[in-house]
Amino acid sequence: MKSNRPNILFLMSDQHRADVAGYAGDAIARTPNLDELARSGVVFNNAYTPAPICIPARQSMAAGQLPRTCGCEVFGEDLSPGHMTFARRLSQFGYATVACGKLHHNGVDQMQGWTRRIGSDMSVRHDYIPGRDHDAFRDLPLSTEHKWSQAKEVKRAGIGQGPMYGADAYTLDGALRFIESFFAAPYYDRATPSRPLMLMVSLVKPHVPFLTTHDKFTHYLNRVRPYDQESTFDHPFLASRAVSPGVDVSEREIRRATAAYYGMVEDIDDEYGKVLAALEHVGQNIDDWIIIYTSDHGEMLGQHTLWEKTKFFEGSVKVPLIIRTPGGANAGRVCEENVNLCDLFATICDLTDVPSVDGLDSRSLLPLLHGDNASWNNESVSHYGGTFLGHEDDFERFENLMIKRDHLKYQYYGADMPEVLFDLQQNPEETINYADNPHYAGALASFRARRDELGYGPNAVANYKNAGY
Repeated sequence: MKSNRPNILFLMSDQHRADVAGYAGDAIARTPNLDELARSGVVFNNAYTPAPICIPARQSMAAGQLPRTCGCEVFGEDLSPGHMTFARRLSQFGYATVACGKLHHNGVDQMQGWTRRIGSDMSVRHDYIPGRDHDAFRDLPLSTEHKWSQAKEVKRAGIGQGPMYGADAYTLDGALRFIESFFAAPYYDRATPSRPLMLMVSLVKPHVPFLTTHDKFTHYLNRVRPYDQESTFDHPFLASRAVSPGVDVSEREIRRATAAYYGMVEDIDDEYGKVLAALEHVGQNIDDWIIIYTSDHGEMLGQHTLWEKTKFFEGSVKVPLIIRTPGGANAGRVCEENVNLCDLFATICDLTDVPSVDGLDSRSLLPLLHGDNASWNNESVSHYGGTFLGHEDDFERFENLMIKRDHLKYQYYGADMPEVLFDLQQNPEETINYADNPHYAGALASFRARRDELGYGPNAVANYKNAGY
């Protein structure tokens, strides 16, 4: 079998809105390292998360399977022990798979195929503990740290260093130490640079709380342009948890939160630059590496009077995605096809000549990297299944489903809420629901049939296995 085992640097952030970056056309954001990666790689303008919330998104990406396929539908559920992930698959073919930072596993299998983990993001949720005393855990809280309400997150944003800074400092320090050890080993002289490596550096910023350094905050404060705060979309779920300007928060507080968010985006760019510099310092030619950058989901940042994630608006469900292949092949290409984080599993296998596995909801992006979209199924699926409320079997479950096909984005929210259909070509602001427009009747019928195939709705197939790609 042909051997092609390039090193992989997988850069990841948390809650990075896809359009807040210089390469994405934002003239205010200072992201020189991501901009250079975009210049030398391929930018996917329509990349979507499989779930607009942290844990299901990350587990689906790792497994190359949509939330319903891999069994991680709500915030709090983890992959089963031994589940096939892209890290496990590469490790089976000789890769050192090293994850620095956030993976967000809650179950007893904290490695999930990685051969080494570095960072502070390792903990087992209590109801995953085998042989636990149910009564002893009955009234224990989920965590010692809880987020504020969305309105309070906006009010408290500004200058400072929240818990995300400590976590990312731990991650960055571990990554830099590992790079020196793996490639140089200056003390014991046991470097292993001939072994192929996949190194993930997964930061938590720009996740709330929105706090940044004094210099970055003052730079952005009078430059940022907060999103339109006037319109809340008329829908029981899409309008839920709105933060009303002038009522819940002031215009100044919105500006401060936006400036702090921009500062955190610049922070992650700075930290990725340090990782790249460290690799060059130990003699690595970055031009020989596969480099991937993405985030688990976006951030509404006040648009439609909403903050954070969980919605199928573009600000929340779209993610940044850049892939740079060795030698900078196809540098500067921009791909407009609909893709998904689940697609990274098959893509990584293709780029490394590692055989993929059956049962995935993952399509290799390799043809798109070369500009070939002739056989691409131009669809992306996302699902928000609910939230773990802190006690055993205590979940708030939803049937929220999004299917994006070409420029149309269909959403299903269960039998008791209206369907939504956005036409991003006609209305990129996502303020008009075309579901009742007769002109879209054929498209709506097609989306409903696909919804049924994916195991949702009143006519859902009973034997759902996967997306059928």
